[in-house]
Amino acid sequence: MLLQLEQECLDVYKRKVELAAKSRAQLLQALSDAKLELSSLLSALEEKSFVGIPEEASGTIKEQLAAIAPVLEQLWKQKEERVKEFSDVQSQIQKICGEIAGNLNPNDQVETPAVDEADLSLKKLDEYHAQLQELQKEKSERLQKVLEFVSTVHDLCAVLGMDFFSTATEVHPSLNDSTSVQSKSISNDTLSRLAKTVLALKEDKQQRLHKLQQLATQLIDLWNLMDTSLEERRLFDHVTCNISASVDEVTVPGALALDLIEQAEVEVERLDQLKASRMKEIAFKKQAELEEIYAHAHIEIDPEAAREYIMALIDSGDVEPAELLADMDDQIAKAEDEAFSRKDILDKVEKWMSACEEESWLEDYNRDENRYNASRGAHLNLKRAEKARILVNKIPALVDTLVAKTRAWEDDRGISFTYDGVPLLAMLDEYAMLRHEREEEKRRLRDQKKFHEQQSTPSPARPVGTKKVVGPRTNGGANGTPTRRLSLNAHQNGARSMTKDGKRDNNRPVAPVNYVAISKDDAASHVSGTEPDPASP
Repeated sequence: MLLQLEQECLDVYKRKVELAAKSRAQLLQALSDAKLELSSLLSALEEKSFVGIPEEASGTIKEQLAAIAPVLEQLWKQKEERVKEFSDVQSQIQKICGEIAGNLNPNDQVETPAVDEADLSLKKLDEYHAQLQELQKEKSERLQKVLEFVSTVHDLCAVLGMDFFSTATEVHPSLNDSTSVQSKSISNDTLSRLAKTVLALKEDKQQRLHKLQQLATQLIDLWNLMDTSLEERRLFDHVTCNISASVDEVTVPGALALDLIEQAEVEVERLDQLKASRMKEIAFKKQAELEEIYAHAHIEIDPEAAREYIMALIDSGDVEPAELLADMDDQIAKAEDEAFSRKDILDKVEKWMSACEEESWLEDYNRDENRYNASRGAHLNLKRAEKARILVNKIPALVDTLVAKTRAWEDDRGISFTYDGVPLLAMLDEYAMLRHEREEEKRRLRDQKKFHEQQSTPSPARPVGTKKVVGPRTNGGANGTPTRRLSLNAHQNGARSMTKDGKRDNNRPVAPVNYVAISKDDAASHVSGTEPDPASP
């Protein structure tokens, strides 16, 4: 029994010794693990001079464990905070990288990244913070570019009259105005598509502006051709206002909208259809102006042939309306210059013709036997006769001056000076010749009077079919306007006329003189410039 008790006690002792050894071993293992963990934490956190670390082999194992436990707890807490910081920084880095790469939308949540707990040093954390700052800066720059692109797209869409919302969301849904700035996509693909969209819109703007400027130019040309009123032109001020503007200067919303361009195209087409009929009207108006200039200058033209030629040109379409009108303007300018060069001569021709008319009236007045009767208006005719005699006496000098100026004009220009198609020098030569014939007729009458006076039986003088030079009469001009020419009386056979080259044409009844009979005394009085005796037969 004693042996048995001794053995049992020995077994109890052995078990307690084993338990104590085991417990000690566990404590030592726990102490070793604690020290290892402490070392690992210090290494991960790089806390080389951490306060509170117990000295080596100080006290019992339990005391050592008790001394290490608060340090470990503090380090664990610090590690958790450091891991959270790392996780936050890495999450932001991962999110920004995803946004830049286009794999992540700004509003998407990022999965928590795995943190490398072996290196939780502040140096590593600072590196992550530096990387995050660089990414945030890049994100800010990208966001600024995106906003600039979006603003440019908005302005271009406004000018082009396009829907900005559909254009922007077609690039990326986050680019509409309803989303916040930070929620907009900043990916490489978004920036690239925005750049392409801006480029396409600018090209479209350039093309539309060029088209609009072409239409505006056509409108102005058509307006000028057709003398369009200012009221009608003002309806398209929004089209013509940008005719000389550059692409960057066009910023008014809707200035290059498609409906505006279509409206201008419709107006150009409408005016182009009216151009042919309107051009005929304008061309004929200018032709009438040209004919009026020639008529006033007494230049003979063929207006019907000119109008037919204009009609054929417009109908054929072989000539631009602007060129036709410019050519007609040149013709009008040349006609005005020629008319101006003829003005001095024509003024003297008018004076000569007026003097010839007064000469004709004076001869009619001198043949009137009742001109001195106390009839109503006799004193007025007497005054006119006095002035007419003075004017008639100036005719030779006037004709000489006119001949000299006409010859000088012809020498300067190398062409003949015509008056309603008849050479003026020929008219003047004809007038001088007929005036000489009239003087011969008067001389013959005087000789005849002397012969009658020598006869024994008196015979009263009676009117003889004498000739008189009356100068130009009013005839229809070649241009459809009344003109005055020298003509022959209907009863005068063998009248002389002039062709345009100055040669005589006996078959053309346009010679510039009239002849009527005058008495012998009237002829003498006309030559002397005095009134005949009322009592003379």
